[in-house]
Amino acid sequence: MVPCPLALLLALGAAATALAEPLRFVDCGSVDGSIQEVNVSPCPTQPCLLHKGTSYSINVTFASKIESQGSKARVYGEMLHVDVPFPIPEPDGCKSGIQCPIQKGHSYSYLNKLPVKSEYPSIKLIVKWELVDDQDQMLFCWKIPVQITS
Repeated sequence: MVPCPLALLLALGAAATALAEPLRFVDCGSVDGSIQEVNVSPCPTQPCLLHKGTSYSINVTFASKIESQGSKARVYGEMLHVDVPFPIPEPDGCKSGIQCPIQKGHSYSYLNKLPVKSEYPSIKLIVKWELVDDQDQMLFCWKIPVQITS
């Protein structure tokens, strides 16, 4: 039996949608905002396999509970309950998809890149991503498990 083209398209669409599903994450202290969705691409399954020498797209949709002139991202690799700073190319949230000043009650899509350098060790760890407002309070904080691999 030859598959119906429509059924094939629907199956491919469902597979593509599965790859773009929001991640399960742990909220680690969002005070001044509430996270609606976290996406890391490509990351079709968890823990996310992060390949050395590759850059990953981060998209966080959140609602702000406060007004803020700006925001700044801080990213860490958490190993044995120790936060090791993880540099990102653009820590300024206002240059990462957020239209500043941030307004109370508005939703925003924060967009950034997570570069995985070739010299990083191949290990399992937790990525912790914070975005703080101009008073150094958490707009959002989320954690996901990852595995850095060759």
